Amino acid sequence: MRAVVLMGSRVSLCVLTKDDVRQAWVWWNDRNVRRYLTSPEEVFFYEDELEWYEALRKQKRSEKVFSIVENSLKSLVGLIGLHRIDHYNGTAELGYFLGPEHWGRGYATEAVSLAADYAFSWLRLRKLYARVFETNLASIRVLEKNGFRLAGRLRRHQYVPGEGFVDLLFYEKFSKNLPQY
Repeated sequence: MRAVVLMGSRVSLCVLTKDDVRQAWVWWNDRNVRRYLTSPEEVFFYEDELEWYEALRKQKRSEKVFSIVENSLKSLVGLIGLHRIDHYNGTAELGYFLGPEHWGRGYATEAVSLAADYAFSWLRLRKLYARVFETNLASIRVLEKNGFRLAGRLRRHQYVPGEGFVDLLFYEKFSKNLPQY
């Protein structure tokens, strides 16, 4: 049984459990998943993931990570998080990944929508931002479908294996319900 935080039509955001960590660890070490994450060269041990989970479980304010669960099968398809939550300025960074067997099914698009709803409605944040490599076209589409706009770029900033140095793009989305100051 899972504790559902927000339910969508195809996926739900659920409380991350220790049972989810093993599958997330497998995906995290998959080179096809890691190539577009910030540290593709590292290998993580399962014990490192357990330590990350315990640290995440104990802290309450600066980071929220959810399991993305497919509704009909109740199976884990990925993780999504709000990182660097800054309640003073009303901002957080959005990050997510799916297991490769779940790519191309619309799960990430719906999960981002749910995470934005959580950030704006429940945490009362005013802005979300995300970093994405210019060659990660699927993630760019997910962000743009959810109303994120390109805010800036760092040219030839990040090395992506097999692609060389690519631009790092910054996307942002503002809450429609809160003052922008």
